[in-house]
Amino acid sequence: MARAIILMADSLGIGAAPDAKAFGDEGANTLAHLLKAYYDEKGEALALPNLSKLGLIDACEAAGKEPCLVANRQAPEGAWGYAKELSSGKDTPSGHWEMAGVPVLFDWGYFPKQPPSFPQEFIDEFIARTGIPGILGNCHASGTTILEQLGEEHVKTGKPICYTSADSVFQIAAHEESFGLEKLYQVCEIARALLDEMNIGRVIARPFLGSTSQDFARTGNRRDYSVLPPAPTLLDVLAKNGGEVISIGKISDIYAHQGITQKHKAPGLMNLLEKTSEVLASAEQNSLIFTNLVDFDEKFGHRRNAVGYAQALKEFDDYLPNILAKLNTDDVLIITADHGCDPTFPGSEHTREYVPVIAYQPGLKNTPLGERNSFADIGQTLAQWFNLPELEYGDSFVDKLNKS
Repeated sequence: MARAIILMADSLGIGAAPDAKAFGDEGANTLAHLLKAYYDEKGEALALPNLSKLGLIDACEAAGKEPCLVANRQAPEGAWGYAKELSSGKDTPSGHWEMAGVPVLFDWGYFPKQPPSFPQEFIDEFIARTGIPGILGNCHASGTTILEQLGEEHVKTGKPICYTSADSVFQIAAHEESFGLEKLYQVCEIARALLDEMNIGRVIARPFLGSTSQDFARTGNRRDYSVLPPAPTLLDVLAKNGGEVISIGKISDIYAHQGITQKHKAPGLMNLLEKTSEVLASAEQNSLIFTNLVDFDEKFGHRRNAVGYAQALKEFDDYLPNILAKLNTDDVLIITADHGCDPTFPGSEHTREYVPVIAYQPGLKNTPLGERNSFADIGQTLAQWFNLPELEYGDSFVDKLNKS
């Protein structure tokens, strides 16, 4: 039986989706615009030979209807297309769950943009159950900016920093040493239970280190506490049928640890890629290796660092041959994204975009997949790839692959 590898390039959108106007995201195109920003600053196009060879640039130009400024572009040798989202939001869980066959067709709960963002009744109960002396923040904020503003007060008072964003999320930042990492996790678990009735998608632990506002920095010990997907995903079905589902990075958190048989954490883009390569070298047949490359979104998209995003994408491109070299002839590699986060677009939130649908196998020829009506087409394809029961959503393109 075969294996599959998913590299989720978190936030690598490739053009405004048909319903982008409803989200205020008309004109967004994460990939095309970060490439242009790189060209404008460096005076030369970014070389992406390996990603272009897999069809990423062709997919972006087909989806976004604008050119991508890249150097050393290669003709595609793989299956490539682009998918729009069925889910009602443009957040991380919705994109991941839909890709695994379970679109989010309900509305998440959100917090108002005007402070205070959190209901007083919730805050009172949160403080009572956790025993904390109070909270700081209580607003929409950038995770890095709020550390600069409130980090020193947090260390002094012991009050965790609580903030949100345009996503359905409650984030808690606390110092790993003065507050304690395990205490932060415990506080997040209490918040998770309290926020279920508000239909908040995630609670995120945001630990940091440093001694002053000048050097506070997040650590790699982030932890996401997600609600359960509303139905069994591809991961659940594969695990139930005897397969291995190997999570690398925050995948296990996003799926609330459901359908996961092995977990690996790794901080930073290169460590995530190296861990993926290491696991791939020894993974048994009937295994799904699923990696989230979070840096694209967290370090560059949200921080509106287009050139940094481009440089990280180049690191990804440079590393890809290490993964491709470990593929067996009956393996399939999927590269996709969960939403966009155009660093050149107004604001710092996710953008409603098409995502790439890239499928590669050794020996696969140039195979356009066109526009896909749901991210769930990936999950349906992999369900057939693993000879699993058909999922409720998605149209398979397994017939385009060399499945023996």
